[in-house]
Amino acid sequence: MNLIGQRAPEFSTQAVMGDGTINEDFNLHEQLNGDYGILFFYPLDFTFVCPSELIAFNHRLAAFAEKKTQVIAVSIDSQFTHLAWRNTAVENGGVGPLGYPMVADCSHKIINSYGVQAPSEDVALRATFLIDANGIIRHQSINDLPLGRNVDEYLRLVDAWQFHEAHGEVCPAGWQAGEDGMDASPEGVASYLSEHSKSL
Repeated sequence: MNLIGQRAPEFSTQAVMGDGTINEDFNLHEQLNGDYGILFFYPLDFTFVCPSELIAFNHRLAAFAEKKTQVIAVSIDSQFTHLAWRNTAVENGGVGPLGYPMVADCSHKIINSYGVQAPSEDVALRATFLIDANGIIRHQSINDLPLGRNVDEYLRLVDAWQFHEAHGEVCPAGWQAGEDGMDASPEGVASYLSEHSKSL
């Protein structure tokens, strides 16, 4: 399901918040409230690849916050299972305290509205959505269950989208914050490639 350019599907449900409290009426767009968002789906609590991803996102929360970007996780587990996993030490297979919300989707309504349910299992694929400050999806990616995400790539994508918003230029392959963008015109691409093609 392609959601690029569309408003992120709304949802209200239970979530464990970054301070460890349970919010019985967590709402996506109310939570973002004009911030950017990284909404990521994962299969299940108390599994294998998943804790490495959740911890990696948590380690980069300050970097996301500098970009006015909130991180929100979703799985089909209940808020109580989320809380139990959060209260389990990392050395015992838990994720420990996380500074971002863990959304409960026991009904599977959210994973279905985003089109990310695994075809062979009753869980979410490793899907990630970049939502802009107006609630519009600007990036989506989906990994099969064995493939963990590179969290730094989502920091780069936030930088790239915000650069495009600020300057109107597009971001060529491998673009990093502080590098040249490209004017979206024949002249712009010719100028950019004349200087940068060998380093691509």
